[in-house]
Amino acid sequence: MPSPQIDIHHIAKLSRLALSDEEALQYAGQLNRILGHIDQLSSYELDAEPSAHAMPIFDVIRPDIAMPGFTQEEALSNAPRRAMDQFQIPKVME
Repeated sequence: MPSPQIDIHHIAKLSRLALSDEEALQYAGQLNRILGHIDQLSSYELDAEPSAHAMPIFDVIRPDIAMPGFTQEEALSNAPRRAMDQFQIPKVME
């Protein structure tokens, strides 16, 4: 299957690139070779199911049980600086 004709100047304009004629010829050739490789890869018949892992993975779900957490005083007990009942941190932006 022949690859479609590529308008490299249009692609460069969309990418906000200024290309010389020599660069446009070079990039058009490279892009045509890339698309040729993609055409070649798409010609192979792949019947395998896609997978994200080599081994099957099963969801291990534990029950969502509410557990006691820190009180506000316990959470703030180790804070280097406090302002009222909150952590005090240095300014990040002026």
